[in-house]
Amino acid sequence: MINTQNISYSLQFGEAALRLKSVVKKTPLQFNQNLSNRYNCQVYLKREDLQNVRSYKIRGAFNMMSTLPTDTLQKGVVCASAGNHAQGFAYSCKKLKVKGVVFMPIVTPKQKVRQTRMFGGDNIEVRLIGDTFDDCAIAAKKFTEEQGMIFIPPFDDYKIIEGQGTVGVEILEDLSGIDYLFIPIGGGGLSAGVGTYMKTMSPATKIIGVEPEGAPAMKEALLKGHPVTLEKIDRFVDGAAVKRVGDITFNICKTVLDDVQLVNEGKVCSTILQLYNEEAIIAEPAGALSIAALDSYAGQIIGKTVVCIVSGSNNDIDRMPEIKERSLQFEGLKHYFLIRFVQRPGALREFLNCVLGPEDDITRFEYMQKTNKETGPALVGIELSDKKDYAALIERMHSFHIDYSEINKNDTLFGYLI
Repeated sequence: MINTQNISYSLQFGEAALRLKSVVKKTPLQFNQNLSNRYNCQVYLKREDLQNVRSYKIRGAFNMMSTLPTDTLQKGVVCASAGNHAQGFAYSCKKLKVKGVVFMPIVTPKQKVRQTRMFGGDNIEVRLIGDTFDDCAIAAKKFTEEQGMIFIPPFDDYKIIEGQGTVGVEILEDLSGIDYLFIPIGGGGLSAGVGTYMKTMSPATKIIGVEPEGAPAMKEALLKGHPVTLEKIDRFVDGAAVKRVGDITFNICKTVLDDVQLVNEGKVCSTILQLYNEEAIIAEPAGALSIAALDSYAGQIIGKTVVCIVSGSNNDIDRMPEIKERSLQFEGLKHYFLIRFVQRPGALREFLNCVLGPEDDITRFEYMQKTNKETGPALVGIELSDKKDYAALIERMHSFHIDYSEINKNDTLFGYLI
C-alpha cells in the first residue's frame, strides 16, 4: 500500500464533493462493450466530456474560488489556460458573480475561446497572449500582481487538486474492484487529486498517468526527480501540453502514480476518430489520451476491470482535417514524396499507371517552383488502403528508377512543406 498520509491531510475530498454538488454534473461511468471486446477486459469510461463545461476543470476552479474569503474574491480573479480551465473558471466567475480575466495562448482553438466567453458572459475578459500555456501563464501572473487580484492556477494548488479529485469520489461511488485507472496528465492536477483519493480508498488500483509524446513533462520530472522545464513541446494535445508540471502536483504524483505512459499524437488522433465513428463520442485530444494508452497495456489488462477518464470534449471541428491527417500518417496510410520526374513524354503517365497500386490514391500533387521558367520536383501525397502496400510502392519506384525523397522521414522538410 502506498502511504498517502503525508498528502491527504490537506485534501478534503468529501467536503469538496458536497461543495460542488449543486454546480457540477455527476458524470456517468459507462461500460464500453467495444473496448472491452478489443482488449478482453472490462473497460469503463468516466465521461467528464459530458460535464457542464465539457471537461472536469470546473471542479477545481469552483472549489478554489468558492473557498476564498468574500472580500478577497471581490478583488477579482485571474487565470491562465489553454482552454478547459478557462471555461471552468469563466463558469465559476458567472456563478459567483465575480470579475475575472482569462489569459489564453494565441494558438488556442477558436472554439475554446468562444466557449469561454459564452460561459463567463459579462463577468470575464479574455486576453490572448503567447504561443504556449507557459507563455501566457507568465503574463497572467504579472498582471495579477500589478492589479492586486487573485490568481486561480490550473493545477498547482491544493484546492484545485482537491476539486479535481472529486472525479475519483464519483468513480468509487459507482464501481469497486478497479484494477487499472488511466488518467490524462497535463500539469498534474487531475492525476494528483484522483490518484490520492484512489490510493487512499482503493490502494490495489494501479494508477497510470498518460501524457502525449510531444509534451512529456511529468515523465521527465519523474526521471529527473524534480519538475523540469521542457525546451519545446508539440502543442497538438493542447489540454495536456505544458512545458512544466506543478511542484505540488509532482510531489503528489511521484507517490501515487504507478506509471506514466507516453502516447504518440498520431495514435491520439486515431483514437479520436475511433471514438467518434464507433461510439459517437466527441473527445478532444487530451480527452482521448487515456483510451489511446490501452494498446500499450493490452497484455496486462486482460481480464481486468479498467477505468479510463475521458477528460473533455472541447474539440474544434476546424481541427478535424489535421486530426485525420495525423491519424493516417500514424497508421502508415499517408505518405509524402518529392519526386523528380524525368523530363520526357509519358513520365507522369507511367508513374500513374505502373508505379501506383490499384488501391493507391494521390491526395496531393503540385510542382515546386524552381525558377521563373522552370519547375522543380513534384510534391506528391499518396494514401494507401493498407499500410502493407507501402513496401510494394517503394519497390515499384525503384524498379522504374523513380528519383524521390520521402518527406515523412525528414521532420524539417515535412514541417516546411506539409
